[in-house]
Amino acid sequence: MLVLAGTGAEVQKPLATVVIGGLITSTILTLFVLPAITGLVLRRRRFNDSAKLETRIESL
Repeated sequence: MLVLAGTGAEVQKPLATVVIGGLITSTILTLFVLPAITGLVLRRRRFNDSAKLETRIESL
């Protein structure tokens, strides 16, 4: 749809551009951004859990 030049192409090209852009954006977010954010959150949670454990041990 993006490379067509026939009847109705002036209406279909903007829609095709948005669809292709959305597919590329969602793929990049799913493959790179989401795992990076998940890793940061889990690392922070692990760090906080170990700090809480050390505090409990010290209070004994």
